[in-house]
Amino acid sequence: MNIKTVLSRLWSSPPLRKKLLISAFLLIVFRLVAHIPASGVDHQALRTLFLQSPFLSLLDVFSGGTLANFSILALGLNPYINASIVIQLLTLVFPALEELQKEGEPGRAKLNQYTRVLTVPLAAMQAVGMYFLLNSQGVVESLNPVSLFVLAATMTAGTMFSVWIGELITEYGIGNGISLLIFAGIVGRIPVVASQTFLTSGAEDLFPVIIFSLVSVVVIASVVFMNEAIRRVNVQYARRAVRGGTVAQTSHLPLRLNQAGVIPIIFAVSLVLAPTMISQFLAKVPNPQVSYLAGVLSSWFQPQSVTYETMYFLLVVGFTFFYTAVIFNPTKIADEIKKHGGFIPGIRPGESTAKYLNYVLMRITLVGATFLGLIAILPSIVQGISGVTNLAVGGTGILIVVSVVLETVKKLEAQLVMRNYDKFLQ
Repeated sequence: MNIKTVLSRLWSSPPLRKKLLISAFLLIVFRLVAHIPASGVDHQALRTLFLQSPFLSLLDVFSGGTLANFSILALGLNPYINASIVIQLLTLVFPALEELQKEGEPGRAKLNQYTRVLTVPLAAMQAVGMYFLLNSQGVVESLNPVSLFVLAATMTAGTMFSVWIGELITEYGIGNGISLLIFAGIVGRIPVVASQTFLTSGAEDLFPVIIFSLVSVVVIASVVFMNEAIRRVNVQYARRAVRGGTVAQTSHLPLRLNQAGVIPIIFAVSLVLAPTMISQFLAKVPNPQVSYLAGVLSSWFQPQSVTYETMYFLLVVGFTFFYTAVIFNPTKIADEIKKHGGFIPGIRPGESTAKYLNYVLMRITLVGATFLGLIAILPSIVQGISGVTNLAVGGTGILIVVSVVLETVKKLEAQLVMRNYDKFLQ
């Protein structure tokens, strides 16, 4: 089925057409509000700072492209994403939260409400921290306490507005609203950056740009492959036949190579840039030994240096294993299989099944973690190969775009299949 046929079938369905129009309208509203700038910002200094700071560039990705021009939605969805991660980790500590997770839709609704409540203080703290960071770089002018409170309140309100728009898309539109907002921010910047690159590049610079484009195509294909790759573990269940006896029923347990998504990159980039931020604060201390320590930290963890990229890669790999262990519990899965009368062929139910699942999971996670680590340091690798510095297609951005596209396409296909079933039943 070609794209034209799919679009025609989507548009011919009134419910799906309504969802598509609502999604498009809300995305347009979000992008329009994202261009309302905050006052007192030196935008030229801000652009220079973004070119020098991969951390801010990554934050701009998760804000949906609103941080680069420091709009009233500058924080974007970062506090909400952090709150979601915190709530997810707290479910491992507090049994009450874990029970809510098992209650289905009502439990998930309560957890979402807790996430929204936690987003407010996180957004306020991040707004204040962002102000002090940009103020130290001469991007934002000094503010009195009242003006700083107003700025923090505005940024917090902007974050909650973004969350509200995302939830409206999720409820009344197509796909996950939060992911679509991030996707729109990334895609919206591509034409601007690409036009700047080709306008500023001479004839002698076209070859590196072509190489860069080819590498980008290969990377996108690799991301699609890794995102869809699964390891199927065969599971057999026994069911009672009509005339007595049992008949084996075979199923499979799908284990994704990339269980953690982009969460490990978020954790890793926060830690790997901590020494650089600490060195900036230590450099202001009037002490020779402290200043020397600040210089050592700054030189060792300079972005795109060998030490920085190596540490970044190792942190991504480590956090991938950690987060995979958090979200996938082999013992619990083995108990569920045993409870429903299932078993893995050749493996005893119970503890042996858990050990086997853990063995398989560690092997495939190593592949996924290595891939995520390479994606994280992709901009430095590509810039070193092609020599193009002003068209940095971040691997994290590509991973988000591909994941959102695949997820949205699957949901559209599910809607079409459901519509066909409804017609058949009628």
